[in-house]
Amino acid sequence: MRVSPLLLAVLTAATLTACATEPAIDAPEASAPVVAGKKINLSPEQNRVRTQKVAAIAAKVPEEIAADGKLTVGFSASGSPPLVSPATDDTTLIGVETDLAQLVADVLGLEFTPQSSSWENLFLAAKSGKYEAVFSNVTVTEERKDTYDFATYRIDQLAWQVPDSSPIKAIKGPADIAGLRVSVGSGTNQEKILLDWDRQNRAAGRKPAEILYYEKYGDVLLALKSGRVQAYFGPNPNIAYNIAVSGGSRIAGTFSGAGPDLQGLIAAMTKKDNGLVEPLHEALNTVIRNGTYQQVLERWGLANEAIPESRVNPPGLPRQPAS
Repeated sequence: MRVSPLLLAVLTAATLTACATEPAIDAPEASAPVVAGKKINLSPEQNRVRTQKVAAIAAKVPEEIAADGKLTVGFSASGSPPLVSPATDDTTLIGVETDLAQLVADVLGLEFTPQSSSWENLFLAAKSGKYEAVFSNVTVTEERKDTYDFATYRIDQLAWQVPDSSPIKAIKGPADIAGLRVSVGSGTNQEKILLDWDRQNRAAGRKPAEILYYEKYGDVLLALKSGRVQAYFGPNPNIAYNIAVSGGSRIAGTFSGAGPDLQGLIAAMTKKDNGLVEPLHEALNTVIRNGTYQQVLERWGLANEAIPESRVNPPGLPRQPAS
């Protein structure tokens, strides 16, 4: 979900009004948002948490990847804080994802080289090897494991966002969305879950949901405000951040990104069998053990999404039934 420069500035100023007129914007120093008790730095001068190279792990990076001395990492340009988004210069990518990728590059002794693309192109670029790794809130799925390798680094929690004034009290399962106008990101795991819920409702004789798609999260917020959409299903970090900074909405329910029977996991993604997943995995466990991982999550208000250890290719979102 992409945040436009205007909406990012509005989020930064904590004055999102969901209207078409452009609000006055305070200087960043005076309006840094506070999330989970932490003041969030949205400037390009991030002063990221750093760590030391571990030679034994760096030596395991495949030669063709290490040859240029860089770790080229892909991020979705349509992301939003606190995951990944443009800084106040509208260019520098910042967020928990970029910070964690920086730590991994440090352990591997490589220069962190961020690249931005659309969500769909992240997968194409990783498959071709253009991006050596992807850190962009990617959930492990059984289908994706056919093409990519994964090293986990956060739990995957989804949330339902509704306006404060909504009569919807809770969304816990398929019956709760029957007949509603709901929005979800195209090509995401939450879309797969939502479509499965809708199939269950149709099979049970309930009203189908009307599913609306918006390219930008800012457009979703406007749709919620205007009533065009009654609920939005998306990543919990984005939604919790927006609510903390801007208000006007609330979370009506959370759900694992891997479905009802498995805790979803977010992972670094790399081309299958290219030899990089093990060094990524070891680097992540290194920063988990040395505490820099926790510092990054706390910095972005996501300490509750920490995992005790990184895993390689764990069970993921089950394969979806054919339509």
